[in-house]
Amino acid sequence: MSFKTVSRLTAGCALALGIGAPALAGTHASQPTIAMTPLGTYDAGVSGESAAEIVAHDPRTQRLFVVNAQSGNVDVLDIRTPAAPQLLFSVSLGGVVNSVDVHKGLIVAAVEADPKTDPGKAVFFNAEGKILASVEVGALPDMVTFTPDGRRVLVANEGEPNDDYTVDPEGSVSIIDLPRNIRRLAQDDVRTADFRPFNDATLDPSIRVFGPNASVAQDFEPEYITVDKGSKTAWVSLQENNAVAVLDIKAGDFTAVHGLGFKDHRVAGNELDASDRDGEINILDWPVKGMYQPDAIARYEHRGRTYIVSANEGDARDYDGFSEDARVKNIDLNPEVFLNADVLQADENLGRLTVTTALGVDPKTGLHDEIYAFGARSFSIWSADLEQVYDSGADFERNTADAYPEFFNSDHEENTFDNRSDNKGPEPEGVTLAKLWGRTYAFIGLERIGGVMIYDVTNPFAPSFVEYINNRDFNAEPGTPEAGDLGAEGLTVIEASKSPIRGVPLLVVANEVSGTTTLFRIERVWR
Repeated sequence: MSFKTVSRLTAGCALALGIGAPALAGTHASQPTIAMTPLGTYDAGVSGESAAEIVAHDPRTQRLFVVNAQSGNVDVLDIRTPAAPQLLFSVSLGGVVNSVDVHKGLIVAAVEADPKTDPGKAVFFNAEGKILASVEVGALPDMVTFTPDGRRVLVANEGEPNDDYTVDPEGSVSIIDLPRNIRRLAQDDVRTADFRPFNDATLDPSIRVFGPNASVAQDFEPEYITVDKGSKTAWVSLQENNAVAVLDIKAGDFTAVHGLGFKDHRVAGNELDASDRDGEINILDWPVKGMYQPDAIARYEHRGRTYIVSANEGDARDYDGFSEDARVKNIDLNPEVFLNADVLQADENLGRLTVTTALGVDPKTGLHDEIYAFGARSFSIWSADLEQVYDSGADFERNTADAYPEFFNSDHEENTFDNRSDNKGPEPEGVTLAKLWGRTYAFIGLERIGGVMIYDVTNPFAPSFVEYINNRDFNAEPGTPEAGDLGAEGLTVIEASKSPIRGVPLLVVANEVSGTTTLFRIERVWR
């Protein structure tokens, strides 16, 4: 199985700086950073069925708990020999499993109902797979996490509508206050934080509320949660709404909802490749605004302040009863704003780009004065009040173009060139953070072309690209074991003190399309 990395410095730059060659008097000394190599993979043997979505690690038993979503199972892997992870058993939870987390040997999983618009469940079990307790939570529990102190569990209840949009549950976060004996957990221990107080509030204009006949509480769809180190405050991504909500955990109330604004792809450094029909890599500035719409988020501290890292995937509402997406060539552009509209709407330019019809339209004319695309093809860093302090711009497309020019913006279902440029590009979805050798690193998974981008984010105002690694073999047919990892989604770092290899941290990536869970060894290196 092949893998490829792109280093922070090109070979030419490395030579120019004396890196990789014997140190000479007067040259700059090399700097410590990290590098990764794949160690071992467990293959669930099921392709395209979400057989490896989210992964959590229990250091006491050196087991991984991997969401095998459509099967209704959590697969339990033994990683005491990380080069050869083995399936021990599966825990059947009786419904589609969306998320899992571990704290001191206690495991919790989020299980959706059938239909998904009914209340779901949070199910607790031990490392041996014995079910200990279960409570009802909101509709479509999409993500679950323990607070750092282990006293509570938070569940992001997405509350998606049914396909014809006749039933639209409210989005919410369930707060589960854990008793000392988990077997005594009762429904009275569950509190619900909802968005009803915002139904009549004046919201930031970049917050999208647009579902048919939906209140704000119905329209907000919690996707992912990250919690401060004091276990007092949680930040909740509202992906479709292009927003992040702030939760006071003890009070059980949302204190604020922050719109994330929009990314201007005309600005230098923010370019994108917008067409899958131009036959080449064209990362250019276009009159397009990107909606950040993060999926996974994570937090860390720098000089006593909390920062939020977001993987800006993007997501459209596309149901039988309501769909917001269209291609630029099929929307009506205002000719007074877009003087070259005919040129822009050509397939080789912006014509094929998938955009929203729910924004940018002048209600008086019915014409689009602005073009809004899904996602930002990047990761961002935000203050605790959701002011952006950094965005990776066009890095992801440029780095993947450098690594795989023949498979630039490939999908995870076929080895083709440039077929995702018209729709979210590499599609960053998952993110996890780790402090290694005194520095903080962000690991961002790319859903489409696959692989992981690694950045040093120690200084949130000046991150630096470290490397891109992709454990995918483009010479093999997707859907076969030889193809390697496809559709990176859930990521977690096992700290050196908790690793099955003494003193060596590991990155674990769950890949939903290939159904593979891969462990990477993280080494300290000098460049």
